[in-house]
Amino acid sequence: MSSLVLKAYFKLVQFDANVRRGDFAALHKKVREFPLEKQPVPADTIEKVCSAVNVACIWYWRQVLCLQRSAVTACLLKLHGVPAVMAIGVQPIPFKAHAWVEVEGRVVNDKPYMLEMYSVLDRC
Repeated sequence: MSSLVLKAYFKLVQFDANVRRGDFAALHKKVREFPLEKQPVPADTIEKVCSAVNVACIWYWRQVLCLQRSAVTACLLKLHGVPAVMAIGVQPIPFKAHAWVEVEGRVVNDKPYMLEMYSVLDRC
């Protein structure tokens, strides 16, 4: 588990650099193009990856936004053979934007009702 937390932490550093530069297109491209590893997926993989990302976010020296958290989660899930996608959605009134991760149409790193609250702008 600790190596997974370290991987999550270093991915946070990588994506934080994109967010601080305002380079959201690069972040989006990295998530979209991150390769899905072909390997057997143990039943608890999603839970372990999400937990590791949560721990890494606790120890990260800056506040972690949902975009960074979701980008890291999606990439680590793909690294472990899970076909994850990051979704970005908006709520018009009051305006809010949010990002989360889905696996086979199911939200895995946030509340299950995100699809009811937000209109999806993109999935990558």
